[in-house]
Amino acid sequence: MIITLSVIKADVGGYVGHSSSHPDVLERAEQSMADAKKRGLLVDYHVTRCGDDLQLIMTHRQGEDDERIHKLAWDTFLSCTEVAKALKLHGAGQDLLSDAFAGTIKGMGPGIAEMQFEEREAETIIIFMADKTASGAWNLPIYKIFADPFNTIGLVIASNMHGGFSFEIHDVKEHRKITFNAPEEIYDMLLFLGSPGRYAVKSVYHRETKEIAAVSSTQRLSLMAGRYVGKDDPVCVIRSQGQFPAVGEILEPFAAPHIVTGWMRGSHHGPLMPVAVNDSNPSRFDGPPRVIALGFQLSDGKLVGPRDMFDDLAFDEARHQANIMADFIRRLGPFEPHRLPLEEMEYTTMPEVMKRLVDRFEQL
Repeated sequence: MIITLSVIKADVGGYVGHSSSHPDVLERAEQSMADAKKRGLLVDYHVTRCGDDLQLIMTHRQGEDDERIHKLAWDTFLSCTEVAKALKLHGAGQDLLSDAFAGTIKGMGPGIAEMQFEEREAETIIIFMADKTASGAWNLPIYKIFADPFNTIGLVIASNMHGGFSFEIHDVKEHRKITFNAPEEIYDMLLFLGSPGRYAVKSVYHRETKEIAAVSSTQRLSLMAGRYVGKDDPVCVIRSQGQFPAVGEILEPFAAPHIVTGWMRGSHHGPLMPVAVNDSNPSRFDGPPRVIALGFQLSDGKLVGPRDMFDDLAFDEARHQANIMADFIRRLGPFEPHRLPLEEMEYTTMPEVMKRLVDRFEQL
């Protein structure tokens, strides 16, 4: 059975500030998705949130980039924005960069990750959703999952993974893409993955079967808007088990928090903290950045789940480490490397301040 899995997210209004999502917003999204399923447009759906981001997880048979699915998500976000405005939620509709739908949701603000595949006998899916960070946040975890044998032992001992994976990487500033094969090209690949502000993993494929293994949202909200309107808050879908990494191998990179861009006003570096959905309420300095992971089994397109994968005592130490890292880097206040370098502040609110001071500079 060929099925399409679409994960589309948007910040339609925060409760309180940028910290969480209001139940009424989630209820409106639930009503919209239920109606679409009743009409036969969707096979199944799940509505959730990560921080102040509304997450729509949908299965359907319309294929990728389908106008009806994208229009459904767009209309849902618009309807939820109406609820947010009525409640005077913070930043209501901030991710919606246009007033009119143009056939696709791409380039209009919301983040999107879609994949079409033939459902296996046992189809295991892990969906990661992050808040207060940018699309390049997945670079390190995806590399470790699909190319690092110290993380994924299946790359060494599983014959159906030993041939490696190919990585499609997007240059989000120049709108170009390049594909690398692991393991033989990992040194070249790391040259780009190590610069997550510009390069982001879009998708991963099994080298031998050519099957899609992972897909992420690489949209850069500030580049689309030309100004800072919020962080990208990306999503990522990874298929698991069989010829793909096991669930434990997919979750393992998040046991050691890594530094990502985002946090307060999208202008800082901070640790990515793995949390349960109920704990994805970034409030300390609007952070630290959070990531949730929902696990599903697919059964004829039906979403069996979710299991809240980071709702696990085994990740307590990761959360503890993230808090220590947050304490350390917060001491730097407005100084780099806590605050982003000037070239990365180009799309924040900082240029407005710089304009007021430009006439005060004198030539040496």
